[in-house]
Amino acid sequence: MIACRKMFTDTLLELARKDKDIIAVTTDARGSVTLGDYATALPQQFVECGIAEQDAVGISAGLAHSGKKVFCCGPACFYVARSLEQVKVDLAYSENPVTILGVSGGVAYGALGATHHSLHDIAVLRTFPGMTICLPSDWRVTRKLVNTLVDFQQPCYVRVGRAAVPDVYADDNFDFEVGKAITVLDGSDLTIIATGETVYHAWQAGLQLKAQGISARVLDCSWLKPFDEAAIRRAAAETGRIITVEEHSQYGGLGAMVCETLSENPVPVRIIGIPDENVVHGSNTEIFHHYGLDAAGIVKKTLDFIRK
Repeated sequence: MIACRKMFTDTLLELARKDKDIIAVTTDARGSVTLGDYATALPQQFVECGIAEQDAVGISAGLAHSGKKVFCCGPACFYVARSLEQVKVDLAYSENPVTILGVSGGVAYGALGATHHSLHDIAVLRTFPGMTICLPSDWRVTRKLVNTLVDFQQPCYVRVGRAAVPDVYADDNFDFEVGKAITVLDGSDLTIIATGETVYHAWQAGLQLKAQGISARVLDCSWLKPFDEAAIRRAAAETGRIITVEEHSQYGGLGAMVCETLSENPVPVRIIGIPDENVVHGSNTEIFHHYGLDAAGIVKKTLDFIRK
């Protein structure tokens, strides 16, 4: 298992050694973002802003406007709240192609608590014209993502967790295209759609359901904007029922996007996410289990969904 944040910064350093136009801007280099090696190796391509996310976004926008390939890295909770106006105006509205790497997204490594959760980021950022959103599901997807974003010409928000995550893909032999979902498991009885770190749990749930005679399709929707509406409509038509799984509020995120996509030709949809409440305190594993975001919870809710 490898943490997506580590794979992101390791790949970025590898590419930046060959391209002096790649610049890393950060507000927590040696804590959240694992950019310590990058800062040591390439100090002329590195900007540390301290605890000043609004400044970091503004600096990143200026560098991008001058032709640099900029990756602005730090805690997700601050880039999608404290510096949201700068993201809206300096990046999205001004069309500056900066990639924001938001670390400790979702339930924020559990123990950091409510102030560090970012459970609204998808709902907010997807309303910004020109903004791209991606939640990679494992380190292999992350590595392909960084290579894609080096020459990307739009602002992009990438949300990753802090801890190492299990592999979803056994090798690099899978297609990774901007705005396209990946079929992790094929099936015909229903479709489970997940994004980010919930993809692994959805996949494991799909395998457990198959062992019980239920043929579950599992889609990895790493790209949330642009969104693969064709894959969603195809899954609805071919399997008849949809379950969505996300480390995000049940409002405005993946589940809402699926329902919006299917509004003209609806099928039953069950949204598994964080309800409208202050999140219980605990580790990521404990929080996922409490809200049914782990494989056992997804299986339980799927069986209940089918019975009803």
